[in-house]
Amino acid sequence: MSLRGRSFVTIHDWSSEDLETVLRLAAQLKQERAAGILHPRLAGRTLGMIFQKTSTRTRVSFEVGMFELGGHALFLSANDIQLKLGETIADTARVLGRMVHAIMARTYAHADVEELARWSGVPVVNGLSDLHHPLQALAVYQTIREQRGGFEGLRFAYVGDSNNVTNALLEMAAKFGVEMRVGSPPGYQPNPEILDRAREDAKSTGARLLVTADPVEAVHDAHVVYTDTWASMGQEAEHAERVRVLRPYQVNPALLRHADPDHIFLHCLPAHRGEEVVDEIIDGPRSRVFDEAENRMHTQKALLALLLG
Repeated sequence: MSLRGRSFVTIHDWSSEDLETVLRLAAQLKQERAAGILHPRLAGRTLGMIFQKTSTRTRVSFEVGMFELGGHALFLSANDIQLKLGETIADTARVLGRMVHAIMARTYAHADVEELARWSGVPVVNGLSDLHHPLQALAVYQTIREQRGGFEGLRFAYVGDSNNVTNALLEMAAKFGVEMRVGSPPGYQPNPEILDRAREDAKSTGARLLVTADPVEAVHDAHVVYTDTWASMGQEAEHAERVRVLRPYQVNPALLRHADPDHIFLHCLPAHRGEEVVDEIIDGPRSRVFDEAENRMHTQKALLALLLG
């Protein structure tokens, strides 16, 4: 199937077959890279990267990924382009769409990514928005497949603050028929519209999606335990209150005693050690957080190769 020319704004927009195509190619490209095989599939192609938020993994993974595919990644800080000075998203999109072959945007408002996709005329990839982080979901599922061989019978637990990563993971679970349990306190639970939409998708795949305020219930017999920072970018003023409310959801040895004995721990990073997770877990033998971080590059390379190849 051809994915050329499409945008990647949310997981919900893509079928499980589309997502499986990306994951299969990611695994292939990762193996080829390890064997020293070059794959300059995107020679002469340029990716424009708009960053309204700072980044380590997103910027490096896209820049290295485009280089290894034979293309070029152009970093566009919000402080350096006219978007910061009042130019509309639509005008920026139409200008960039005449100069670059694809756009990656890391924004605050999800509507900004949608607007770029509407007006640019080239594929737009959501590098992160306030509602969705679909690239992280791809890397998570590549990591799970590497560890377990597949997703059949998978029990996935997310504990802590429900955020854009949670939303993307719920949508991914729905696409692949996974049982996902979210353990979050009232007021910190998933976006209800996104949850409802994921549950609608789950009807055709058999996925089971549960939201609970009990972290032990969420983690019980889980094969994967996931968490994220308690205060995302833009929520720094709420940090003290968030720590107070979310402390019972910390991933520590006591909580993980309820998980499956062969579970793995994942986190999208950066981690606030001592808050959402303790050192003993993130540095422990069941942690796969750095495999997940590396897999951002492989899944994004696969995605770009399919969108632009």
